[in-house]
Amino acid sequence: MFKQLREDIASIIQRDPAARNTWEVITCYPGLQAIVMHTWAQWCWTHGMKWLGRFIAHLARIFTGIEIHPGATIGKRVFIDHGFGVVIGETAVVGDDCTIYQGVTLGGTSLTKGAKRHPTLEQGVIVGAGAKVLGGFSVGAGAKIGSNSVVIKPVPAGATAVGNPAHIVKSVKEKDAEGDILSFSAYGLSANGDDPISKAFRQLTEHVCSQQEQIEKLRAAIQVAGIVCEKSLNEKRIDAEEISQLVD
Repeated sequence: MFKQLREDIASIIQRDPAARNTWEVITCYPGLQAIVMHTWAQWCWTHGMKWLGRFIAHLARIFTGIEIHPGATIGKRVFIDHGFGVVIGETAVVGDDCTIYQGVTLGGTSLTKGAKRHPTLEQGVIVGAGAKVLGGFSVGAGAKIGSNSVVIKPVPAGATAVGNPAHIVKSVKEKDAEGDILSFSAYGLSANGDDPISKAFRQLTEHVCSQQEQIEKLRAAIQVAGIVCEKSLNEKRIDAEEISQLVD
């Protein structure tokens, strides 16, 4: 237990530049406190003391603002950063070295008791603030979920998913400078990982603005030629042949 606690503290110091020392992490990081209390709750849950396990989880929720069902499985070196509003359901599995930010929900969409209703995060998954991962599917190792995304389908290993509903914007694993370890991306952000849908909207907006600019230039040229160009649909329209002659 103490070995795992030391590993958890070391991983927090590694991933959070605001963490200055071990004592600060132990006393001031609710994510670590919630995980420690979860180990107590899970022990009770798996040893037939269901109510006590739920009650410890309830106390952890009051104390830390993080709700982890005692039936959930939490791996090693999991970092719940800030943590307020995080909800992890009964059949959820969070793998080793995962990072979860505030407001994240690992929820279920099924009402079937005994079924796998909550998601599985494989090793090294990063879930950005406010993201919702809903269902009994898996998010592959090293995947990143962008902030405020709503994920309802499996995410391949190493992919980046964003949006509502989430879609894949990057499917290649990122490696660090040495090419061996998946790089850490705070809040699931990654360099050059822009949303292609956002790019398309931005290009469309730029195209519309360019067209509007050309229309204004054409209108100015028509007015210089002495032809009244009315904006109202009820007023006189310019003959197409006249416009063609002016442009030529």
